[in-house]
Amino acid sequence: MRRAPQDKQRDAERTKARILEAAVEEFGAKGYAGARVSEIAARAGINKQLISYYFGGKEGLYQHVVAQWRGHESAFAEPDQDLGTLIASYVRANAANPDFGRLMVWEGLGEAPPDPAFVEEMRRNVAELRQRQEAGELPGDVDPGAAMIAMFAMSAAGVVFPQLAQAVTGMGREEFGEFYAEQMARLVGAWRTP
Repeated sequence: MRRAPQDKQRDAERTKARILEAAVEEFGAKGYAGARVSEIAARAGINKQLISYYFGGKEGLYQHVVAQWRGHESAFAEPDQDLGTLIASYVRANAANPDFGRLMVWEGLGEAPPDPAFVEEMRRNVAELRQRQEAGELPGDVDPGAAMIAMFAMSAAGVVFPQLAQAVTGMGREEFGEFYAEQMARLVGAWRTP
């Protein structure tokens, strides 16, 4: 009995989804350099050749993972949110998807220069933060670039320092994520100038 084309398409989509899920876990645990295609395939329960077939290999798969994060990011990072709400959204996203946060940490630990598209995106973000500063959301004597770096560090703290979060608060990851998001919203909200 032959399968209908739509059944084959659904199987392909399910397989790709399993590969992406496994890739997020593997890249999050070991970084790009340490991740192995064979381990990703084993986690996904597929033949490793399917990674090349669907994604063009490890690099293509990694790019899909990064794009997947950007898709998540666009769902919670509304540009018209105040800075406190925005940082809380990132904290919650990192708490819910710690492997995505670890990807950024692994990239920072690597020796490769940043991707030019990433550099351009960060420069746009700093320019937007400068506009927020002019609107009073950031004190005038604070460098927007330094504030941007601090906000990235704040939002990733629960992912980077889970042992510190546990020791200081006695909370588990999920409970800490919500508590910390609220605290960071207050902290960043206090930057607002009268």
